[in-house]
Amino acid sequence: MSKYTHHPVILFDGLCNFCNAAVNFTLKRDKKKQLRFTAFQSLAGQQLAQQFGFSSHNMASFVFIENGKTYLYATAALRVCRYLRQPWPLLYALILVPPFFRDGLYKYIAKNRIKWFGARPHCMIPTPDVKAQFLSE
Repeated sequence: MSKYTHHPVILFDGLCNFCNAAVNFTLKRDKKKQLRFTAFQSLAGQQLAQQFGFSSHNMASFVFIENGKTYLYATAALRVCRYLRQPWPLLYALILVPPFFRDGLYKYIAKNRIKWFGARPHCMIPTPDVKAQFLSE
């Protein structure tokens, strides 16, 4: 197990505005502060991407690492919902929808996220109140 994966970890595109908004949304609703975050562009993100066999470049999705396993697309998003306060864990019931359907919609949004929401020139800098939830190095 990686030194970074004692908690569930979300690897995200730190330059994508939509991804950053999703991270902020998740941070506000993870009241138990169980989740950890790192951008693909960070050293920790690059190490995790390499460890789990993902390209840290051109990633059209985020990766959710939980108990040493990786999850992608809608499955990853639905698994994250289980860590959020109510009513968000109820969305996990959508795991029953066949992956072809739920991942198809997810991939469409992921493919267009930069065009629709834009990108920033630098990764977000966590505020002091959430800095402990971000992996560093």
